[in-house]
Amino acid sequence: MNFIPRTKRRSHDLDEAGGNGKADNGNGAVDIPGVLHRGPGRDGGSGGTRNGHEDANGKKGRVDLPALGQQAAEVPISAIGWLEERTGGSAIGRALLLRKVPGHDWSYTLGSAVMFAFLSQAVTGVFLAMYYDPSVTGAYESTRHLTNDVFLGELVRGMHRWGSTVMILLLFLHMGQTFFIGAYKYPRELNWVIGVVLLVLTLAMGFTGYLLPFDQRSFWATVVGVNINASGPVVGPYLADFLRGGSEFGATTLSRFYAIHMLLIPGLIGGLIAAHLYLVIRLGTTAPPWVKAAKKKELSKEEI
Repeated sequence: MNFIPRTKRRSHDLDEAGGNGKADNGNGAVDIPGVLHRGPGRDGGSGGTRNGHEDANGKKGRVDLPALGQQAAEVPISAIGWLEERTGGSAIGRALLLRKVPGHDWSYTLGSAVMFAFLSQAVTGVFLAMYYDPSVTGAYESTRHLTNDVFLGELVRGMHRWGSTVMILLLFLHMGQTFFIGAYKYPRELNWVIGVVLLVLTLAMGFTGYLLPFDQRSFWATVVGVNINASGPVVGPYLADFLRGGSEFGATTLSRFYAIHMLLIPGLIGGLIAAHLYLVIRLGTTAPPWVKAAKKKELSKEEI
């Protein structure tokens, strides 16, 4: 599609209408293609009006409907051209949508499924945060109110709760498929490392979100999980103190888990997903091992 800038398009239209950009209508006025054909005015000059008032001959200005429709059709094209001149977004669109992909099956959709699962978690998490109270005295009550009283609250909470399990499952399947077809090899080692970090962050997001309802089950399950982390070598005790906000579970533990779950981990996951997609576009998609590259006809004849 050939986009013409606004200033150039106006001169282009004038050139088409009058040869040199001007067209004399007989009374010395320049006739610019537009919606309204103007008649001579009362003083012999260019008269007429856009509001349908009578001219010197008692006739009203006539609206050119085909020209009006053509100008209306050019509005979205003008907007797209304006954005293209300032952003160059068409190059990004071509890189995303017009890249070559080798022959594949449904398993190549697992990566996209993980990304859409993350987007679903982000959207439902925003709605849950509107009603959640990250305090020791209000966390459980706000969760109960959201589930029982808010319109579609139970549905949104269920989507977020089970969506975390679905996202982790899809991520394991995607990484297993990547390992099976050998997509972790040169030159895609960095993309594999990013995928492993995304897996760890996804598990951490599920762990920090489990405490937020702050009922008996989530509280004691988090206590067990943090104690398991504390048994790790070297960094284990420091990690446990960081998660608890001190040596023991207290009021700061819930707010710390909420901040990590809502702000820190989603931001890291979003940035790593962007880097992951960039490397996929830059390096391309690995073909499965059972798909062989087509040989050129010249080589086939030489082998025969």
